[in-house]
Amino acid sequence: MPLSTDGFVIRSASKEDFEGLCALYAQLISHDIPASDDLRRETFDQILVQPGVDVLVADIAGTLVATCMLVKVPNLTRGCAPFALIENVVTHADWRGRGIGKVLMQSATDAAFEAGCFKVMLLSGAANKNAHRFYKDLGFATSKTGFEMRAPGYPTRT
Repeated sequence: MPLSTDGFVIRSASKEDFEGLCALYAQLISHDIPASDDLRRETFDQILVQPGVDVLVADIAGTLVATCMLVKVPNLTRGCAPFALIENVVTHADWRGRGIGKVLMQSATDAAFEAGCFKVMLLSGAANKNAHRFYKDLGFATSKTGFEMRAPGYPTRT
């Protein structure tokens, strides 16, 4: 269900948001690995119907200004409580510092906890101190050490 606050709406992405999301993702990863438009559209269609996956967007009068992906994962530990992952967090450069990202992330964590998730996890580039401060201000803690392994040929980022 959409959440409206101070001129913007937080809602789940729809097929019509493809171009706006691609524009936001270009700001997230400026030198991303290229993919054809057909492949990106096919992948987006898969994301939209994937159980437990939600792409949240902040929309101002039909323009997407921020997004994040929330993934809720079933789990056999913690009393079978699911856990959640947040990925691909970005606010358009022209809209940063206005609280939109904060409301977006609060909406994502609220949705995770309302779904019974016992924790929400995210990774942030090791050198991105502004993002670290942002996440800590939201209540995230550096209580774990993150690890990742990239497939051969995929570039690493810090």
